[in-house]
Amino acid sequence: MAEIKVGIKDLKANLSRYMREVKKGRSVVITERGVPIGRIIPKRISIGERTEALIDAGILQWNREPLKPTMPTVKNSSHQLISDLVVGMRE
Repeated sequence: MAEIKVGIKDLKANLSRYMREVKKGRSVVITERGVPIGRIIPKRISIGERTEALIDAGILQWNREPLKPTMPTVKNSSHQLISDLVVGMRE
């Protein structure tokens, strides 16, 4: 979602409106004479809350049983870190 930019005077006059936007997940950038000086961001929700929301929305199906641990399917046999290999592939 796009951020909302708002001057201090407008923020003070319409605080409830901007807080509703934050509750919807939008960030509000506070400006003073057009220069950003602060930001109001939504509270992060826990992974459990996000999972439940996805299940409720029908996007995720899960029987709520713990997942079985698995072994990696690929083994790095080189002397480089995987992160270095990925960066090299991007270049």
